[in-house]
Amino acid sequence: MSASLALTHLVPLAKEVDENKVTPGVLGFIVFAVMAVAVWGLMKSMNKHMQKVDFKESSPEPRADSGTPAADPKV
Repeated sequence: MSASLALTHLVPLAKEVDENKVTPGVLGFIVFAVMAVAVWGLMKSMNKHMQKVDFKESSPEPRADSGTPAADPKV
């Protein structure tokens, strides 16, 4: 009920706005701020998960064959 009451008070204010001037307003700022906080939270979470990853490579196991390439019969 309070939302409709707020809209009835904002409608006369909308008539005073210059139609050639467009601004994002408070709603645009709130949406931008929420998106910025979400990106910050995702980056913080990603950083925490990346610190848990062990990037040390294990040494490759030796192959069963001799390791020398087979001679090419066409050469």
